[in-house]
Amino acid sequence: MSMKTELSDYASLDGTTGPYVDNLNVDVLIVGAGFGGIYALYQMRKLGLKAAIYEAGNDIGGTWRWNCYPGAGVDSEVPEYEYSIPEIWKTWTWSSNYPNFEELRKYFDHVEDVLKIKKDCAFHSVVVNAQFNPDEGRWCVKTADGRTAHAKYFIIAAGFAARRYIPEWPGIDSFKGIIHHSSFWPDEKIGVRGKRCAVIGTGASGVQVTQAWGPEAGSLKVFQRTPNLAVPMRKRTLTAEEQENIKAVYPVLFSARETSFAGFLYSFLERGVFEDNEEEREATLERLWQQGGFRYWVGNYKDYLYEIKANQIVYDFWCKKIRQRLHGSKNQELLAPLQPPHPFGVKRPCLEYNYFEQFNRPNVKLVDIKDNPIVGFTETGIKLADGTVHEFDVICIATGFDVVTGGMTQMGLQSIHGTALQDEWKPGVFTHLGMTVSGYPNMFYMYGPQGPTLFSNGPTCVEVQGRWISDAIKTMERQRIKYIDPTPEAAQGWKKRVNHLTDISLFPTTRSTYMGGSIPGKAFEPACFAGGYPEYLKDIRAALPTFKGFRVVPMEETARL
Repeated sequence: MSMKTELSDYASLDGTTGPYVDNLNVDVLIVGAGFGGIYALYQMRKLGLKAAIYEAGNDIGGTWRWNCYPGAGVDSEVPEYEYSIPEIWKTWTWSSNYPNFEELRKYFDHVEDVLKIKKDCAFHSVVVNAQFNPDEGRWCVKTADGRTAHAKYFIIAAGFAARRYIPEWPGIDSFKGIIHHSSFWPDEKIGVRGKRCAVIGTGASGVQVTQAWGPEAGSLKVFQRTPNLAVPMRKRTLTAEEQENIKAVYPVLFSARETSFAGFLYSFLERGVFEDNEEEREATLERLWQQGGFRYWVGNYKDYLYEIKANQIVYDFWCKKIRQRLHGSKNQELLAPLQPPHPFGVKRPCLEYNYFEQFNRPNVKLVDIKDNPIVGFTETGIKLADGTVHEFDVICIATGFDVVTGGMTQMGLQSIHGTALQDEWKPGVFTHLGMTVSGYPNMFYMYGPQGPTLFSNGPTCVEVQGRWISDAIKTMERQRIKYIDPTPEAAQGWKKRVNHLTDISLFPTTRSTYMGGSIPGKAFEPACFAGGYPEYLKDIRAALPTFKGFRVVPMEETARL
């Protein structure tokens, strides 16, 4: 089974009619059929516009069609992690508060039953080029299989993790065993019982694969560069009755998530770490720990992501809790070092339920590659810098993504100035409002660079941005506007705003997904809006209905007869 590495590996022509037709003409073309793309289509239909979706995968569901690796599941709780659309939630029931990928796929099947999304979707459609024609006021979009589409509006909902990152290790193609990137994992189950297994990377997918394989694999080695400061998930079963009992207040809950920092039903405490005495702090941190989820991250003291002494208190409590669960001083020091590898919370913590206990198993071993990195592959395994070769039957590459920007820079987007977005963004990203890019008129994107994105619960972000995009397009249609194009000055102002919100925090102390990710050569800069939802909503809504920060080009007046 060969390893897939690019979206284009999935490109094919699945039909010649409907959304698959060549020279497709629509009002709105959307890229991506996950949470964002479906919500965009839902909003465009409400405006009475003809819209279609190009999706690289084989079905709707976005990340939950791609991510079917062992143990894959969501790290946001329901009902926070679902659409606020009543006709969907009123007829849906979850089995647990943190659904796995199988249940999320069923949820999207339910979304299809309710909204009939697929009739407007072209699957296995990988966008490779897109350019706006100012004279026509329309986008021309091309796919890998040679089709072309034309649309007045172009909405990119590819998500923050559309481009996989696989380091250029020598010999990787020579490995004779089974090897896949976690996000290109095949649908068919790969048996690991009695097999020698490896997980490279300890981000969210690495943690989840480790939890799944630890009890099953003959042996498992987890290659770690930096320890994951994961926090307890507190997953539990949900009954249909308890969900029905609170559905009456779902509309209130969905509104409430937009008033918190990160789009959840909780936000930072009103007080700082040192406003409590030691006993009070211990009780507060213990309560957050027991409640689980991201509360220990974005429901904690208001100053711990800004003051290093406050952060140390939060880290020390985490360290104490994790060390209690680990056997052996070596594992304790590698997985929960007394000295923090970076301030707590400046990398998005993963949620776990028994990740650390896996390393107490005799068949699971942690391989520290911080100072002894992977230098290549052999036919039988992984080679380290000191010459050691670890031999395996099955390898999971959990090295993550070209985060936030990668989904857009791989599409061949061309500006009206003849430049390529991929080149423009190499020195650094410029957007306006985290939804538009200067030089790309009538193009909008969701859950991408300089928006709340990685600080956010996904459905909250796509609904906040999806409503803004819908209102912008509605205003354009009513005012007979041909196109809008954010000005370079507005983009510079937005970058200054985004940078300031990050610079006052501890985030710039560490290379992380929040600071551009770990791709070699990528700019070290804030990737997301770190001001929280109340601030973000205030900022983006100030641009409507006058399109402040945009160059507005009206339709030509119809010639009088």
